[in-house]
Amino acid sequence: MDLKAYYRKVREIEAAIQEPYVVVVSHETPDGGRAGARSEVSRGLAAQLIAQGKARLASQPETQAFRAEADAARVQMEENQLQRRVQLAVVSDESFRKLKESTSKNSPDRQKSNSNG
Repeated sequence: MDLKAYYRKVREIEAAIQEPYVVVVSHETPDGGRAGARSEVSRGLAAQLIAQGKARLASQPETQAFRAEADAARVQMEENQLQRRVQLAVVSDESFRKLKESTSKNSPDRQKSNSNG
């Protein structure tokens, strides 16, 4: 492989890419690469993958779908992290006593014993 030609091709492809980060779709490769895998990569890496024939730029609908899926996955992960957090509340002794008294007055066992007795 002529390295000058390869790097000239990479530079040309990189110059043609407008955005700093783009979505690429992989091609099947003899070394085990799966076809159709989408990834968001830098402009330089995208140019290298395209020049090597390992990927192509994603179409606008493919890019939008990929980013929507990534946003949904990020939101789901953040929600899962929030659910796992332990929530603590610091309560003063006086507030605790009042809370305890109010719950014991309204408990079903206490109401049964008052109605029977």
